[in-house]
Amino acid sequence: MKFGGTSVADAERIQRAAQRIVQRADEGNHVVAVLSARGKHTDELVALAHEVSPRPHPREMDMLLSTGERVTCALAAMVINDLGHEAISLTGSQAGIVTDSGHTKARIIEVKAHRIREALDGGKIVLVAGFQGVSHDSFDVTTLGRGGSDTTAVALAAALGAEVCEIFTDVAGVFSADPRIVPEARKLPVLTFEEMLEMAASGAGVLQLRSVEYARNHAVTIHCRSSFEDGPGTVVQDEEQTMERPLVTAVTHSTSEARVTLMGLPDRPGIAGRVLTALAGANVNVDMIIQNEPLSEGHLADMSVTVPRDDLLEAREALAPLKEELGFGDIQTDDQMGKVSLVGAGMKSHPGVAAKALTVLGEADVNIEMISTSPIKISCVVREADVETAVRQLHTAFELGPDAVLHEDVAGDHRPKVSS
Repeated sequence: MKFGGTSVADAERIQRAAQRIVQRADEGNHVVAVLSARGKHTDELVALAHEVSPRPHPREMDMLLSTGERVTCALAAMVINDLGHEAISLTGSQAGIVTDSGHTKARIIEVKAHRIREALDGGKIVLVAGFQGVSHDSFDVTTLGRGGSDTTAVALAAALGAEVCEIFTDVAGVFSADPRIVPEARKLPVLTFEEMLEMAASGAGVLQLRSVEYARNHAVTIHCRSSFEDGPGTVVQDEEQTMERPLVTAVTHSTSEARVTLMGLPDRPGIAGRVLTALAGANVNVDMIIQNEPLSEGHLADMSVTVPRDDLLEAREALAPLKEELGFGDIQTDDQMGKVSLVGAGMKSHPGVAAKALTVLGEADVNIEMISTSPIKISCVVREADVETAVRQLHTAFELGPDAVLHEDVAGDHRPKVSS
């Protein structure tokens, strides 16, 4: 069971989460709960760091940010003990979560869960601080990036062989679009891992992308559900376990995109690889890539990539030294980009989705600046100001509201024997 920041934002919500954890234990389950920092606590810690340093050192940021989850775990353990159950709170390192050494964006490479198993065998409820681990080489505290508590929970579920990993959040599940933009958006009872991966990668903020990747790789069923009401949410599982999927499942969006364009690149082999290697070396994740091929001899190429807006400064700094080495012209950036995506496993066997989507956006006077596709996703980069219009128009055009519910598209309430 994983509880996000809004689910443990204050004393009352911590008590409510603790009661749900105890209820699971009373049903005969071994329970491991992963807790996030309370509410906006992580944001407050980030702001505190920037009060004292313009560019805080990554190692010390991890030391600072990892404290938020530890506070929540200790408080929840106190409540559970008062409710008559024995609970133990563990840091990420105490729980055996071993990561690489990439501070602020570390990746889990191993989970040594023997201490958790011993506690469960002793009848204890185990609370683990999410979002953090310990570096395998330096033994420093590391953090997993935004939403990293989801990955902590899935990794523990995999290591413990849990039947399901329940992600409790402030929404009732995953929806066909952001309900704040499309009020008639419907809750999706079932999603495949592939659909959820594409949705998370293209802006759906309910589950962290890396947590879904980990769940797919280790066959961990995820049940995303509300912290504040009972009833089933959205189950994410293998495609083989789901019924036939609709043509389009959801419209997702992001307003945290930035575009970087390198002007006048020489047209010779290896240039694009050198550019992307520099960005990877700075730990900058690249989403879309477009490079035009010069049509006449002697002309130069332009190359555009999209990166997370928060990584724009690092991207510029990584690419600046290449100007002289590769002999290109200017580096242009635009931090007012957004992305709108259609996702659906049914796209694999239905032509014409892209044509319809682009026509709908054109009729809505939304200019498309970059396009990327996969077998189950179509993503368009547009101006940030056009994102909400694009989402609404696509949701309407593909009829994704309540009437789109399939008869077989129903998820049951998972009651795990071992929860994580």
